[in-house]
Formats: sequence, C-alpha cells, structure tokens
Amino acid sequence: MSAPWDGVRRILAVRLDNLGDVLMSTPAISALKASFPGSHLTLMASPSGAAITPFLPCVDDVMVYDAPWVKSNGTADGSADLAMAERLRGLDFDAAVIFTVYSQSALPAAMLCRFAGIPRVLAHCRENPYRLLTHWVRDTAVEDSGRHEAQRQLDLVRTVGATVADERLVFEVAAADRISLRGKLAARGVSAERGWTLVHPGATAPSRRYPAERFAIVARSLADDGRGPVLVTGGPDEAELASVVATLAGRDVISIAGALSLGEFAALIDDAAVLVSNNSGPVHLAAALGTPVVDLYALTNPQHTPWQVPSRVLFHDVPCKFCYRSECPQGHHQCLRGVTPDAVIAAARELHPIAHPLEPAA
Repeated sequence: MSAPWDGVRRILAVRLDNLGDVLMSTPAISALKASFPGSHLTLMASPSGAAITPFLPCVDDVMVYDAPWVKSNGTADGSADLAMAERLRGLDFDAAVIFTVYSQSALPAAMLCRFAGIPRVLAHCRENPYRLLTHWVRDTAVEDSGRHEAQRQLDLVRTVGATVADERLVFEVAAADRISLRGKLAARGVSAERGWTLVHPGATAPSRRYPAERFAIVARSLADDGRGPVLVTGGPDEAELASVVATLAGRDVISIAGALSLGEFAALIDDAAVLVSNNSGPVHLAAALGTPVVDLYALTNPQHTPWQVPSRVLFHDVPCKFCYRSECPQGHHQCLRGVTPDAVIAAARELHPIAHPLEPAA
C-alpha cells in the first residue's frame, strides 16, 4: 500500500455525472473498498447516479450533490455548494478520489475537497493542479487514447495501491425486485420466467439515439423467429417512444417502459437473453449483470463500450467521430443511421442463437 494512504479509513468517492458513469466506476470503487480493510466508503453522486447505490455492496453511504459544473438543476447562487463543503468538513474524511471522464475537469471537485479539509485527494487532471490535488495522475493523451472508462478509473486508484481481483462492473439484483417484476410481467401477459429479448430505444443524448422506426423493424424480426417475448424498455420519460416502437413492430412486442423501478429493470435485464440498446445506462447494467448486449454505439466518444460482457458494438465510421456532443453537430447522425436493421438483427442472433423451429437443436 502506498505509504501516504496508510491508515485511511473514511473515503469519499466523487462521481457526479450519470448512472452509467457511476456503474463504470464500480470496479475502481470496489478496489478502494477491498484495499483499505475496515474503511467506510461514501459515494458523492448526482441524483441520477445516486439511485444505484442501494445495489452496490462496495458503497456504505451516499451523498447526493447536484454539482454546477456538470448538467445540473441546482441553485445558481452557490449556497448549496458552500453547504456541501461544510457537510463534508463535518464528516472527517481521510481521503477523496475524484472520478471524471477525460473531457471533464476534476478541479471544481478538488476545490470542494480543499474547503472541506480532506487531506488526501486523488484525480486525473490535464493542467497542473498545484495544491488542489495531493495525488495527481496527469492526463496527456488526446481522447485518453480510447482507454475504456472502467480501465481509466482502475488505473487511477492503482496509483495509491488499490486493486481488486474481479474487475467487472457491480450491481446486485434484490430478490424482492425479481418477485415484483414477475407480477408486472404477468399483468401484461408475459408468462416466461426468463430469456426474453429487450429493446431499449431511448438515450439521454439525441446524438445517441438510433431511429425508432428501425428499432421497430429489429423488434418485429426478433419477435418472428421464435426466441420468446420481445419487450421494449425505457424510463417514464421514454414511455411514448417505447409505445411508438412497440406499435410499429406489431403483435408480440410489448412496451414496459415507465412501469419498472430501477431494481425491477435490473432484474429484467439480468434474466434477458439479449439486450439491444443505444449506448446508455442499460448497456452498462447489462455489462454488470453479464447479459449479452448489442450496443448501437454513436461515435460521440470511444471510451464507453460494454465492459467484460459478450457484445456487438455497431456503428458507421464517420470523419466527425469522437465529437463529445449530445447533439449531432453535423445534423446527419450517420454514425448510427449508417447501421442497417439487418446488421442489428444479425448481431442479436449471434449473441442469442436459437434452432430453427423445423430443425432440431445442435
């Protein structure tokens, strides 16, 4: 163990963006928990990121913080930020680790940690942080050389001696959620216990959305080949989109968008044969749960592909790739529109092969 971190017992892990980003940090968070025996680990997360903490055994406590330097609905006057610094000071953390993607700066969170009097602060940073960070890992490569986000965070905590044997993403499904899921599926006429195909047409960023009519073609084809129920998923704000996809697809394709809690949704993914999704939070849930995934991967960045799970990553190469934009700056969305429904269907069948109804299984 790195000597400056000997005796660390109260650790703050800062991850202030989305749920999927928190999931991709769970191997590194697990490494911190495993490498400092007896430590108490608190996750500071955005409201959406904090939602998964009940399912993370590596996290002891959570602090919800709507930070103004990420997409935020917080106050504009800074009172909440000063209050958070005071709250942190009262918790006597020994160390903080700030997790950021390559395009984010760790310095605002580092300043918050300084105001809170946290004596050890670790983060990646492109510019010289001087005394804002006591442990600095310099970001030098353009676009982080395409290094996966989970690997980036594992590499960060390894610099202070934190490692873990199992580097998969972490999410524990609760038995109660699996039971309540069965009831909701039965109410919609789904009698299968597992093995369904999931289609997830939503994404928070418009630049990462495959067209709804193409998702419908995929869902229709997968429903026709005898592999079991095809369910269209999404949050409450995606219910209309999911309904459009299910309606266009026709019979045997059922929308369950907006009907499930996060725990129930995870149970649904855990028992699925395959997930077909835009590159969004459900892809990383599937990776954590070991469910094969067809990832319609808009080329906004190269670092967020499915981690350590059977997958097919589909995209159309374009000169404007790795734009890091939520809206397609060119307006053509060709990195996704260049992917045909036939390619998506073929990828799903590769990950979930079934015998032809007229042929015996091999």
